[in-house]
Amino acid sequence: MNLQNIIKIISALIGIISAVLLFRIIGMGDETIKMDASMGDFSSVSPLVNLALLVLGITVIVTLLFSLVGLASDGSKLKKALLSTGLFLVVVFISYALSTGVETPMKDGEVLSANGSRWVGAGLRSFYTLAIIAIAAMVFSGVKRIINR
Repeated sequence: MNLQNIIKIISALIGIISAVLLFRIIGMGDETIKMDASMGDFSSVSPLVNLALLVLGITVIVTLLFSLVGLASDGSKLKKALLSTGLFLVVVFISYALSTGVETPMKDGEVLSANGSRWVGAGLRSFYTLAIIAIAAMVFSGVKRIINR
């Protein structure tokens, strides 16, 4: 029995389990689920959510594993990937260092901590920095292509 058959069998089992849990939820009805949820009982929906999280976790692990195996087969690809990851972390670190944080009250009555506010600022700065780098790279590539014609 090869790996592809095993994956097909596991996928079919997950699909069957998902269908059973879905039909169980549909059979209970909206009002029952809402009533249970208002009283803090999420047992009708939790198994399906947990299964979805399990499938997501397996997918992420398998994707990372095969990506790393593909990178490890070629040293230059691995070097480029590590360099890109390192540069990304440098941008995030610089963005975090340049950001300031202030405790901020939110609409729901909660308070965003100063550190949380600083991370929000760092995320925005990182996004803008990476967007500018991407636009500059596209412009540079276009100009270089026009000049080389």
